[in-house]
Amino acid sequence: MTDDPEEGMLSWDESVFRDEHVFEIDYLPETFHHRDSQMESLKYALRPAVRGSRPLNVVARGPPGTGKTTAIQKLFTELRAETTDVRAVRVNCQVNGTRYSVFSRLFEGIFDYEPPSSGISFKRLFEQVTDRLVDDEEVLVVALDDVNYLFYENEASDTLYSLLRAHEEHAGAKIGVICISSDLDLDVIEELDGRVQSVFRPEEVYFPKYDESEIVDILNERVDRGFHDGVISPRELDRVAELTAESNGDLRVGIDLLRRAGLNAEMRASTEVSVEDVEEAYDKSKFVHLSRALQGLSDSEAALVAVIAEHSGEQAGDVYDTFNDRTDLGYTRYSEIINKLDRLGIIDATYTDVDGRGRSRELTLNYDADAVLDRLET
Repeated sequence: MTDDPEEGMLSWDESVFRDEHVFEIDYLPETFHHRDSQMESLKYALRPAVRGSRPLNVVARGPPGTGKTTAIQKLFTELRAETTDVRAVRVNCQVNGTRYSVFSRLFEGIFDYEPPSSGISFKRLFEQVTDRLVDDEEVLVVALDDVNYLFYENEASDTLYSLLRAHEEHAGAKIGVICISSDLDLDVIEELDGRVQSVFRPEEVYFPKYDESEIVDILNERVDRGFHDGVISPRELDRVAELTAESNGDLRVGIDLLRRAGLNAEMRASTEVSVEDVEEAYDKSKFVHLSRALQGLSDSEAALVAVIAEHSGEQAGDVYDTFNDRTDLGYTRYSEIINKLDRLGIIDATYTDVDGRGRSRELTLNYDADAVLDRLET
């Protein structure tokens, strides 16, 4: 017979978590605080779709972790409950960064199965999507989540052109587009081709970063649902909110921080999260944005990040030699990847004057090199 655990200590089969899934990135909260005006603006844009007309197009912008994706998921859930005549499909452009892969996801959203993995042209894929919409008299609402990735791959204009001019190719096709961007330096309208600008003309919905009191509000609900009573006190929660606010108000940092702090408490077999658990967790949670950015990179892009981590602050030409040794890729592709990594905020590529060699780009990591290399290896 085993002894009872000490007061405040977990036994081997106990957990501080009531429901750990509440702290995962894909969890959709039942209530959605501090975004009423944004939800109203989005509903206004999509209201025509419920009446069988083409909805207004939208650009939803805001820093990372400000509720943009959650707003769309909530909205689409309501839309599906309201009518069966609207197809609402969200496409993750970090994963689907080409026009073809975007339309493959739309095909899957409409037909409920994936298109053939090879042997089907874009034209045929496009026709099958629009044919089904017209035959079933359905309106399609497309959310291009992290649309900035389509711009990084120079695929945005072609993708939006196909979506917005679908009715010209196929009379009766009704498609509305919501572009969601976390890149505040990206002017979505300005960077599109003129042929797309003339038909896009979106409503703009801005998601500001949460302030500290709003962060406490939102995280408190996660605490109530995710932890057992008494696991985290107001003092610890305030510290989590403070650290989240310091991380540009990115709510994903706070949610990850709660989960890791809970795991740290369990590691100590404690029934309560301490401030030390929170501080220790922050060393990893503060890199949530970096981890997400790195996950979306191709092998060659990740290889260049690793080379820059090892040679931070060196000239682009010197870094290229090492990169070329590892990948055999040419300078043009190398330069394209630098531009993408710069726009993602992973590196800074700054032009400097080099004696006798004119101007060259100096490449510097925006994160701790060890943190980057650790995350590339996992």
